[in-house]
Amino acid sequence: MLYHEVLELLKNEISQKEFDRYLKNLNFDENSSKSNLTVFIAPNPIIAKWVNTKYSKKIAHFFEVKTGIKPTVEIRVKNSKLVNTTTKTKTKTKEKQTSTVLNPSYTFESFIVGSSNQMAYALCESVSKKPATEYNPLFIYGMSGLGKTHLLQAIGNSAINHEQKVIYTTSEQFMNDFTYNLRNKTPDRFRQKYRECDYLLIDDIQFLSGKEQTQEEFFHTFNELHSQNKQIVLTSDKPPKKIAGFEDRLKSRFEWGMQVSVQPPELETKISIIQKKCELNGIKIDSDIVNYIATNMGENIREIESAITAIYSYSTLMAQEITLEFVRNILKDQIKAQQENITLEDIIKVVSLELNIKPSDIKSKKRNRPIVEARRIVIFLARELTPNSTPALAQFFSMKDHTAISHSIKKINQVLEEDENFRLKVEELKSKIISHV
Repeated sequence: MLYHEVLELLKNEISQKEFDRYLKNLNFDENSSKSNLTVFIAPNPIIAKWVNTKYSKKIAHFFEVKTGIKPTVEIRVKNSKLVNTTTKTKTKTKEKQTSTVLNPSYTFESFIVGSSNQMAYALCESVSKKPATEYNPLFIYGMSGLGKTHLLQAIGNSAINHEQKVIYTTSEQFMNDFTYNLRNKTPDRFRQKYRECDYLLIDDIQFLSGKEQTQEEFFHTFNELHSQNKQIVLTSDKPPKKIAGFEDRLKSRFEWGMQVSVQPPELETKISIIQKKCELNGIKIDSDIVNYIATNMGENIREIESAITAIYSYSTLMAQEITLEFVRNILKDQIKAQQENITLEDIIKVVSLELNIKPSDIKSKKRNRPIVEARRIVIFLARELTPNSTPALAQFFSMKDHTAISHSIKKINQVLEEDENFRLKVEELKSKIISHV
């Protein structure tokens, strides 16, 4: 086939290693390709970006050599095209088109469920199956990067599969659409778009704060959809009562249905997320590296995913095996930024809370076993997470000298090597300290 001939020409200009690593992994999309458009499918975003940046011009050139026509070259990622949905009306006499941008990888199946998000997951899955019943609107809130957008788009993808008409948008896009149609005196077009759907999904509703005219329009859109038993799902960084710059009548409507929070993930959930992310992108890393990333990165899932992408990109570019030392080196600046604000008092606060021991007891000279263990954990984590020297820690804990601190750290290291449950407990504490500062 033609594309095989083109790849063979390209193979002569690059090393065998580069060819095997990148171009060999491409699949030619014959159905999408035309004489002036050549489409390849890459297995993950990293290979797609690398091929597109480094080889797309050469690929186009060699197609021109073979056919006389220089095509546009597109490198698409497997299963990650923008979704344009076409939904039939109930009479099925004509088709209505709704164009909404959804990431097809954001599904309920690909979402990692843990204690921090299981209620939000269950409610989102429920409204995807039974819209506008008990939970309308559904209001999801929590800090950035915890999976709210994933859940919102999972609802949209599920609804589309059930031939429902979906509008997914950010609050910024909603406001821009409103302003554009207002300026062009086409308010009916705006209302037709946002009020004639089965699901209205709006991300980051808090950014409408202070936008009185847009809030007025959204108020009427909300009322219209709700009265027609159409499902509304909103996300925000705060619960309705705590969002500033919103009219009380809107806040009260946000509370009509169900509010649910998405909390920072616990260590076990972070580990599962990292494993899933690696699996989806064909990245192989061992459990020690997974644990290191989960323990030392914060709670923002987007940042964790970005770290994984960086690790894979650097290892590919440098032809370097992904080892724990390599990962430490790649992430050192990011982890340093995560940890630079941690204090000894922060560590004591988290450890005392989690182990149910008074902070004053950890600082004291009491020698009963639970307190000694808690004190040693604090010392161990303080050496890892803060710039405190052993003499400084000895002074803080009123110990004789730095050798006592070294002895505590040695004892902890011995237990960490021998007791898997203890090691997991210390890693969980470390993760919580990093996440809560």
